[in-house]
Formats: sequence, structure tokens, C-alpha cells
Amino acid sequence: MSSMMKAAVFIQPGRIELADKPIPDVGPNDALIRITTTTICGTDVHILKGEYPVAKGLTIGHEPVGTIEKLGSAVRGYTEGQRVIAGAICPTFTSYASQDGYPSQDGSYLIHTGQCGGHGYKATAGWRFGNLIDGTQAEYVLVPDAQANLAPVPDGLSDEQVLMCPDIMSTGFKGAENANIRIGDTVVIFAQGPIGLCATAGARLMGATTIIAVDGNDHRLEISRTMGADITLNFKNCDVVDEIMKLTGGRGVDAAIEALGTQLTFESALRVLKPGGTLSSLGVYSSDLKIPLAAFAAGLGDHKINTALCPGGKERMRRLLNVVQSGRVDLGVLVTHHFKLDDIVAAYELFANQRDGVLKIAIKPHSGQ
Repeated sequence: MSSMMKAAVFIQPGRIELADKPIPDVGPNDALIRITTTTICGTDVHILKGEYPVAKGLTIGHEPVGTIEKLGSAVRGYTEGQRVIAGAICPTFTSYASQDGYPSQDGSYLIHTGQCGGHGYKATAGWRFGNLIDGTQAEYVLVPDAQANLAPVPDGLSDEQVLMCPDIMSTGFKGAENANIRIGDTVVIFAQGPIGLCATAGARLMGATTIIAVDGNDHRLEISRTMGADITLNFKNCDVVDEIMKLTGGRGVDAAIEALGTQLTFESALRVLKPGGTLSSLGVYSSDLKIPLAAFAAGLGDHKINTALCPGGKERMRRLLNVVQSGRVDLGVLVTHHFKLDDIVAAYELFANQRDGVLKIAIKPHSGQ
């Protein structure tokens, strides 16, 4: 095996380029994964645009599917050559944050650097790939704390079928879980990009019986019906807030899931929420949010606003893989395009500009895949 690999690295705002980097050395608790498929996420586009800061030269990406190339000496229960995924969020599970039930906020590995003085509590620190350590848009990725984060891929499932598990599926389903959905609920999901589509599928699995999907793209709204949406609204053709209030007889929805990260979608989600309802926010916001006084009932409406960074770890991945293997959802249909890693710049241009009906792009780092 060569000592060098190809990787997509952040150069500066507006530039992510392919570069040669050394293949990582494997420590006792690590695993080196040979990437067979990865993808581009909306968060990667925030990085590309300079809206989310990362270090120059960092390998981008956080959604790995691959095979174990090499295991650290302390890692048990896995074999080299085994097909695996790892969550975009890869906590150590040793921190106070993890043991408090928030492993996505686990920054325990930062304590010795002085960046995390709260015994592991640091917002978003569970997200390491392509944020704080080299990520997955490369030929190889080093998975830290591998025994806690690697999940075997069941036989018979393709890379494309499980590609959504590390992030998009986990995030979308967390949006439904955070929405406190009960059997018989009416739920609206604002934005039907990949995360919103997964939130729609999650809302159906959670027991919602009236699911309203909102987007400005009719093709995405068609896909949302296959994911479980009962009613689709194109915001270009109607006043969405008025229409939802009519559909609910003026009551409002039990839960609203915001899956884009803009002031307009957040505010609309709050405006259609019933008193006592839950707003589940999944978007990555690029500026301060304002809460409209009337929609918030001046703080007296018993509203709940939940935010989330998607859960990671092998148990979360195992459960998501079970959902895929059972056939309850088919998220492979979200993969609309395939690119080689060599063409990663073109893939970013397509995805960032949302051309050609793109939803998710399968990136194949190795020839012959």
C-alpha cells in the first residue's frame, strides 16, 4: 500500500481542492478505513463558503462507508476487511457530556489542549470528521475510538443504501424524535432536501398520521410522498402558513420540523405551531435568529424548541442499519449522482448550486468502484 492518498482539503473560502496527503498512522484505539463511498453534505457547503470555519488543509467530509484496512491493537470485535460505517459524530463516550446523554457534545479529547475545560462539554465537539480532524472525502480515513464508533454493514446492503446512515438519516430521524411526535399527530416538515426527506420518513415511523411537506421544488415534493408525506405544499404557489392553519382548522400542527436553517423557515415553523407544540430545529444557521412576538405568544404559549446535532456511535448506527435492512425506508433513492473522488471539485459545484435535480452524490475514491 502506498504511503500517500488523495483527499479533498479546505484551502480557503470558495476553494476545496484535491491534494496528496499521508495515509494516517493507526493508534491503539483507532481503525483505518478504506473509503468505498462517501458524499457531500450541506454542512460541507457551509465550510466551502466560509460560513463555518475549519483549519486550512483539513480533509473535508463526515459520511464514511468502507472496509477496515487496519485495526488498532486495543480494538476488539472487528476484523480487517470487514465492511463498516461510522457516524458523522464519533464521540469518545468517556466524557461527562456522553454519560449525561449528550455524546454529540463530547469534547473530552480536547481537554488536554485547554479548549474544553468542562470535562468534555463543548457544543458540536462530537463532530470530529471534517471539522476538527481529517474527514472522509479521501481514499482513507482514520476513525478514532473505533470500538465505540464502527458499525458492521449487514450482508446484502449496498453502499448507496447505507450512505445516509452516518449523518443524513441520523439527523432527520433525530428531528422527528426531538419533535415529541405521538401516534395520530399532525406534523409539518419545512424543506425537503435530504435531511428534510429523512425527517419526513422519521415522522411516519414515529406515528404521525398527517404529514405536511413544504418545499419550493415539485420534484422533491414528489419524493417526499414516497417518504411518507400526505400533503405537499409548494411555497411558491401558496401562503404556506395560511394554508397549514386552514388544513388544521386553525389549531396548528402538533410538531414542526425545520430542516433548512433560515429565518423564514424557522419563523414559519413557529407560526404554524399549536400552543404546547414542539418546534424541532435541524438547520445550520448562518446568522442570528429573531423570534416573532405573536407567534411565540410572548413566551407564554408552552412551546418547546429543540435543537440537535445528530447522534453518533455504533448503537445509533446499528439501529439505523436495522431500519434500512428491514425495508421500512429506502434512502438509496436519495443518491441521484455518482462522481469519482478525482472529480470532487465538479461534484461540489453541482451540489452547492443544486443543479440537475441533485439530492445526494455518491463519491467513489477508488478506481473500479
